[in-house]
Formats: sequence, C-alpha cells, structure tokens
Amino acid sequence: MIKRIFGLECEYGLTFSPTGRVYLPIEKILGYIFEGLIPNSWPSNAFLTNGARFYQDTGCHPEYSTPECDDLIDLVIHDKAGERILESCLPIAEERLREEGLSGDIFIFKNNTDSLGNTYGSHENFLMRRDVDFWKVSEQLIPFFVTRQIYSGAGKILRVSGKSQFFISQRAQHIHEKTSSSTTSSRSIINTRDEPHSDAEKFRRLHIILGDSNMSEFATYLKVGTAMIVLSMIEDGYTVPHIDLEEPVKAIRDISRDTSLLKTVKLEDGRALTALEIQQAFWDRAGEYLQSQPPNKIFSEVHEEWGRVLHLLSTSPMQLVREIDWITKKWLMENYMANKSCGWDDPRLSMMDLQYHDISRKRGLFYLLAERQGIRKLVDEDAIEQAKSIPPQTTRAKVRGDFIRFARAKNRSYTVDWTYLKLNGYWEETILCMDPFCPFNARVDELLSQVPPNRLYP
Repeated sequence: MIKRIFGLECEYGLTFSPTGRVYLPIEKILGYIFEGLIPNSWPSNAFLTNGARFYQDTGCHPEYSTPECDDLIDLVIHDKAGERILESCLPIAEERLREEGLSGDIFIFKNNTDSLGNTYGSHENFLMRRDVDFWKVSEQLIPFFVTRQIYSGAGKILRVSGKSQFFISQRAQHIHEKTSSSTTSSRSIINTRDEPHSDAEKFRRLHIILGDSNMSEFATYLKVGTAMIVLSMIEDGYTVPHIDLEEPVKAIRDISRDTSLLKTVKLEDGRALTALEIQQAFWDRAGEYLQSQPPNKIFSEVHEEWGRVLHLLSTSPMQLVREIDWITKKWLMENYMANKSCGWDDPRLSMMDLQYHDISRKRGLFYLLAERQGIRKLVDEDAIEQAKSIPPQTTRAKVRGDFIRFARAKNRSYTVDWTYLKLNGYWEETILCMDPFCPFNARVDELLSQVPPNRLYP
C-alpha cells in the first residue's frame, strides 16, 4: 500500500439568462467569471493561491482542477472549495453586466449534461505505480468502475423512445469504449492518457473520465475512497478472479437505466450478476486486502461505509436519501410528482433536474434541501472557506501556492504549471517541482523570506 497523490477535475455548466433582449455570448460571461478570480486579466489557464488550476475547457466550460491531495478529506474540502470560488465570482460578473447596461442572471451548474445532450466531465486522477502492468490493472478496474455508479451517480432524466425515464448516471450513456486516450470523441471507461506530472520512471497517472460530478460530499468521499482502495489492492496483487464483463459499455448503460438495481450484466465466464453483486465481490476482496496490511484509518472507514451503503442499496435504498445524489434527487422528484399529480415528462421535473446542481447556495435545489432538511456533511464550512486560498500543506500544491503569493506580492509576472514555477522578465528564473509529495522547496522559501507576512496573507 503506497502513499498516493490524487485529484479531481470538474467542468461546470454555464448559462446566462438575460432580463432583456440582449444576449451575450458565453465567452463574454466566462471572461467576467475569470475577472472575479484574477482582476485586470483574462487568462485561459490560471493557477490559484490554493494550488488549484482554473481554466476554460472545450465548449466554453469553466473547469476547476483541485490541487494535489494525499488525504481524502482534503480532496472533499478542495472539491467543495472549487464550487465556492465560482459562486463568489457570480456577484462580480453580474456587476460587470450592469456596468455595460445589461442585466440578467448567471447560472453555474455542477453537472455533466446540457439540454442539447452534450456532456462535460468530472475526471479523477490517481498517481499509480509504473512497475505494475497497466492493462492488467485496467481489466480489473473496468467492472469496478462500471458498477460504482450505483452509489456515485448523480441521476438524470432522459428520454428513451419518446418517454422520459430516470437514470442513475449522467455520464453512462456517453461512454463508448473500454479504453481510449480521448476524452471527447471516444469517451472510455479507462482513459490511457499518461501524464504523471512527476517522476515518469516511477509513476503514471490513472485518468478516469466516466464518473458524475457530485453535489454530496459523502458521494465524492465514497466515489474516490473506494477507487483508492481497489487500485491499491490490485497494485499489491489482490485481484477479484473471473469478474471480467462480456460487454462493459453495454453494461454501464444497462445498469444506469435500472434504478431497481436488479438488472444483471453478463460476465465473460457466462455468469450474470447485478451491479450490487459485483460491488460486493470487490468489497469482500478489499476486506481481505486491508486485513493483510498495516492499519489505515481512512481506508478502514471507507470500507465500513462502502459495506453499509451496499447493504442499504440491497435492502432499503431510500435510507440513503441525503447521502447519495441520484437517490436524493429521485426522492425529491417522486415527492413532487405525488404532490402535483404529474409524471416524468413534466417539464418542471427537467428544471428540478438542473436546479439540483446549481452551485448558488441561495437557489440551488441541493443547498435548499441541505438548509431545510439536512444533507450529510463531512467537512465544515470554515475548512472549505480556508481552502479557497490555502493549499493542502502536505503536497507540492503548497509550494505552488506559496510561489504565486510571492509573485503577486512583488507584482512579478509569472508562469506556473503542475511541475514548474517561472518568474518572467529581466531576472527570469524557473524552479522545477517534480515531486508531488514534497511540500517544501528551498528556493521558494528563500523568495518568501523577502516579503513581509502581511503582504503574503493580506
């Protein structure tokens, strides 16, 4: 079991609803969002003082990549910090509209599909060992990721044969391959992109693009935590035998369509199992693996929660309302249909489907539910607020955040990437940071000593 670096990338949906007849292109709106983060500039790729990356992705989506994390709770905190950072940009962007004589509302959604059927991603990244056979690891991971949606899916209303139906996952219907290097034209269960942003002789990056964006902190925790356990056990030789799926792409779509969780999918050995049964096989094997390893508090807690969730999914899934996104959303919609005597085809339900993912805590359906009836929280709001500007203190992200603070305090032009820090101009200097586990850099510490603390942390 190795220490691991991991992170999330989240592409957000962005729309503008004008109160008059003047409509601005989304590119212009996104520019106002960027101005809220970095005044007096409009970059398409910016690293922030918390070590995260914020940029414009394909389709004019704002995308937030968390800083490198080595702690699961830190990751949950920094994923939520991305929401809060974007939310804090909304008043600034709307004020810019008013300055131009325009008015309207800007909406940012943490979801994965738009009304035209386009999709945008929520990507997971895990640093993994280079010395293990990537393809053998992938074959084991595919059935795990295909079935993980039963607790990580965000839920979605889709029309099938002219009839609206509730699906478990937003991304499942957009997956076309088992493996691929593309993230747009041929989306896959396992992405083969190999950009470790570290020592390439020791590590490679496992890039997962099939997951949904989660509003629930617990769903994010369980989604990433279970993947960490399964990846570690496979790397250490603890595999689940005879678990290969006959048609993984068909399976991920079939599972998503069945909210009863009774649908079976075919395995290569001829058996037919439900997603719950496949997840149970991974949970059982993970238990054997953890017993063979030194105690790991986080892994033990994730494994316990994983088992509890699988049990409730098989017996009384509605007990997972306020923890699992797709179940919470389905519960809200079914209550609404009962009150309004309407069906899945009602356009108000499609609006609820979207509003669940609104990151504004004043109007987002998820946050209104959290305020009125409670949603399970894992981290407190003070920690999320701090993470908007402070990086994790145990990874390379700390060095990056410190460097950006120095450059801004000294009003120096700079360029930053995952593995290097560069001061531009007459005294040009480049600092390499190849070790993602290292939170210290002697040269950056030397630079920081030149600036009073009150200018670094105003």
